[in-house]
Amino acid sequence: MAEQVMTQAPGNVWKVLVKEGDQVKAGDVLFILEVMKTEVPHAAEGAGKVAKLHVKEEDAVDVGQLAVEIA
Repeated sequence: MAEQVMTQAPGNVWKVLVKEGDQVKAGDVLFILEVMKTEVPHAAEGAGKVAKLHVKEEDAVDVGQLAVEIA
């Protein structure tokens, strides 16, 4: 089942830790947002392959923005 990882807060993408094609498991951190000088990690809820990245480092994002698709 496909998973869509959405941003949880508005901020800037500080670090992207995966690339398209990477295998991930539940709990793996995919990317980290900087929100008001605080690091907010975003993790996969399930296992799968990173199908598409919709964010890159230094992107400004809003809450609820599609960031990563996992197949």
